[in-house]
Amino acid sequence: MKRSTRRRLRHGSLYVLLLAVVLVLGFTLDWSSVQQTFFNTEGLKHNWHDLVVTGVKNTVIYTAIAFAAGLVLAVVLALMKLSEVGIYRWLATVYIEFFRGLPALVTILAMGFGFPIAFGWRPPGGTLGAGLIGLVLVAGAYMAETIRAGIQAVPKGQTEASRSLGMSSGKTMTWIVLPQAFRIIVPPLTNEMVLLIKDTSLLAFIGATVGSRELTNVARDMMTSGASAGTATSLTMAGVLYLVITLPLTRLVAWMEKKQRRAR
Repeated sequence: MKRSTRRRLRHGSLYVLLLAVVLVLGFTLDWSSVQQTFFNTEGLKHNWHDLVVTGVKNTVIYTAIAFAAGLVLAVVLALMKLSEVGIYRWLATVYIEFFRGLPALVTILAMGFGFPIAFGWRPPGGTLGAGLIGLVLVAGAYMAETIRAGIQAVPKGQTEASRSLGMSSGKTMTWIVLPQAFRIIVPPLTNEMVLLIKDTSLLAFIGATVGSRELTNVARDMMTSGASAGTATSLTMAGVLYLVITLPLTRLVAWMEKKQRRAR
């Protein structure tokens, strides 16, 4: 049997298998129960306002805060890791590996409850502010490695040329290397932002006031009260809103990566 024939038969069998799975699900699932649980029309009508006005707004705000502060921290860590001073490299490496190795939820809970109890610390913004600090610590660790890779991707000739013109190492890094590095790492940094948008959902574990809840927190509260209580409709709606926020960003990343490949 020819290779092309075997390939067509293999592809055909996969299509048949997929069709069989779809048919089995179609005939065995209780679709009225699925609709009532995940797509309750009464809940859909009454819950959009709180999910969008409170949930989406706060999710975007928390993402912006965590990304901006994490980016500043990441630049410092990346420069420390590339420093000629050994202790700086060691400290940056320990920090990055530590926070990249811990689950983000553990860091958020530690900042929200552990540190305030252990040290009598009153974080700015209360428990929610402490949770945001936890997000910043984690985001900084991940973005630091991205920025370090971007700096090292800038051709050495750029640094040598600027130094030969009399620029100091600090000015060379600030005005020559970092701008080029950021142009290289825009796609992965955008990916980090997408991850941060989803990680803000972890703030639901430390509690929030009614007006400061992010999207997941609002959806969770709606499962216990309101028109969609006792159903998962609010989670379905929250999932749709997360996709509305993140899908354009992921498509933007794909476009930027494709553009960079063409430029090379």
